[in-house]
Amino acid sequence: MKKIFFIATFLLAITSFAQTAEDPIIIETSVKKISDTEYDVIFNAKLYKGWYLYSQHNPEDASLPLEITIKEGETGYKLVGKADEKDTFKKYSDIWEKEEIVFKDKATITQRIQLINKDITRIKLNFFGQVCETACINVDEPFTISLGGKTIKEVVSITEKSKNLTNSLKLNLKNTSLLKNVSDSGSESESGLFSIFFLGFVGGLLALLTPCVFPMIPLTVSFFTKQSENKKKGVFNAILYGCFIVFIYILLSLPFHFLDNLDPEILNTISTNVWLNIFFFAVLTFFSFSFFGFYEITLPSSWGNKMDSASSVGGIIGIFFMALTLAIVSFSCTGPILGSLLAGSLTSDGGAMQLTAGMTGFGLALALPFALFALFPNWLNSLPKSGGWLNTTKVILGFLELALAFKFLSNADLVAHWNLLKREVFIGIWIIIFIGLALYLFAKIKFPHDSPVKKLSFSRMSFGALVIAFIIYIGPGVLKEPTWNLSLLSGFPPPQFYSIYEQENDCPLGLDCYKDFDEGLAAAKEANKPILLDFTGWACVNCRKMEENVWSEPDIYQTLKDNYILISLYVDDNEKELPKDQQFDFLKKNGKIKQIKTIGDKWSTFQVINFKNASQPYYILMSPDLEILNNTQQYTDRDTYYKWLQEGLQTFKTK
Repeated sequence: MKKIFFIATFLLAITSFAQTAEDPIIIETSVKKISDTEYDVIFNAKLYKGWYLYSQHNPEDASLPLEITIKEGETGYKLVGKADEKDTFKKYSDIWEKEEIVFKDKATITQRIQLINKDITRIKLNFFGQVCETACINVDEPFTISLGGKTIKEVVSITEKSKNLTNSLKLNLKNTSLLKNVSDSGSESESGLFSIFFLGFVGGLLALLTPCVFPMIPLTVSFFTKQSENKKKGVFNAILYGCFIVFIYILLSLPFHFLDNLDPEILNTISTNVWLNIFFFAVLTFFSFSFFGFYEITLPSSWGNKMDSASSVGGIIGIFFMALTLAIVSFSCTGPILGSLLAGSLTSDGGAMQLTAGMTGFGLALALPFALFALFPNWLNSLPKSGGWLNTTKVILGFLELALAFKFLSNADLVAHWNLLKREVFIGIWIIIFIGLALYLFAKIKFPHDSPVKKLSFSRMSFGALVIAFIIYIGPGVLKEPTWNLSLLSGFPPPQFYSIYEQENDCPLGLDCYKDFDEGLAAAKEANKPILLDFTGWACVNCRKMEENVWSEPDIYQTLKDNYILISLYVDDNEKELPKDQQFDFLKKNGKIKQIKTIGDKWSTFQVINFKNASQPYYILMSPDLEILNNTQQYTDRDTYYKWLQEGLQTFKTK
């Protein structure tokens, strides 16, 4: 199936437009006559793989919505209501904490036009919107359309004033050969799959250490090695048994692939539902108290009995049903772990493939001992005996399950804007949970099925010490100015801006910044410091991610604060108009005119003219005399960004 998918994708790619990530949207127009005075103008847009175009109905305080307008100065016709949209779907934004309406792969937008003057034969419309992937680009395309259905290519020119103001934006840059992006996020998807596979594998290992599974290992391996006619067959049967265990857990993820194929974003849409997140919170809390020993969660006993009966058939089919029996009878211990894995996969961006990766890891960890002990039966003698430590493992898992449950309650709180579970409150709840775990490990509290603790074991005390260390680590997270950032927990607590404390200013992380290039350049010359030129946007999701997850790292934050002059230019700042004498027309390479009226227009054009780039976030390091210090950077990881900053600083000091 993967090969077929690859071939289909390749064929689609070579038959499509010559489109790249630098030109992520291509728009074509057509006209349909409705009556003598009404026409439908149809915009057919093709989006480059992975890019989204935001709908005109996108909510406020989110990514920029689509706008179709009549070109300024045009008369004799008018728009009839909002445009009709096809192929939209909802996608939750962690940054804006709300569902956004987007187009993916393609967009069909139909705008009805009514003629006031029946003699008009052509109309001029402007298509404005925002497309995003790991970066964002604003689209501002004018179209001159004949009512016969063809797009008219006009020979355009600009005034001397516009030429002069365009030239005033050009910088006399040095070392322009360094103006290329070195960020590479191509392995992000593979990294995500491996990460969740690893987490699933760890979950499977934990499941092995529960009372439902651990005693089954020696019994099952002994059955295969002793009941078979020869040793080789017994080993083969045990390995086959393990393979069937992996296969069964992979099968559990297949229904989600069906949902994923119906709508690639359906799992993400489901996961951002407030009530589903509350449901996950309730279920995981219910599971945690089961692990504490207050009640048992089991599947109907008849299921296990039927599978056990089927396993007596013998042969390969019998071994399959033995594996299925294990999956069913161990559910009271594996179910809560699988539930966490399911919930975690649904709330990630990887969809069904991540769930399959997690289930594969879980099944492999669960199956591995059966194969290994069949190959090396003498190892069975080294296994610890069953005892109270198995129930201790369950209780520990119960505390971890309860901590994870609050992650889903936090998701619901963020989406619904209840403002109940702010970052510091969330961390405070985790501190209480892990204090409870520490007290349990040091035998200060007990649960229903615990054996009497006469003496604390070394392993129990060691794990208790690790829990205390973890509490000390997350403790500063409740303070206004934490001693350290909780980078190891990135993605679990609410974002830093979702705080009970007031924020300092509208610059990223309260840093000193300039929002005008000339002012920032003057400051850099006076301080004799290098410049970090930050092309950003108020509606740029990945800009916020970089600021909150990368810039917030102590060493990066201190480097920015002490060693650089930060100039943040917002390319979507369209609320502030330029003075009339500074407004002009910019002639783009494709021969179309872009009207520069706002601060955002100015800085987006400034970026294109000087850096031949229109995406955000986009970072350049330069000296006050406009010498580029190293390669440019975009959305990337913390280590790459820190190294990049240090390289620029060293180059500046050397020069």
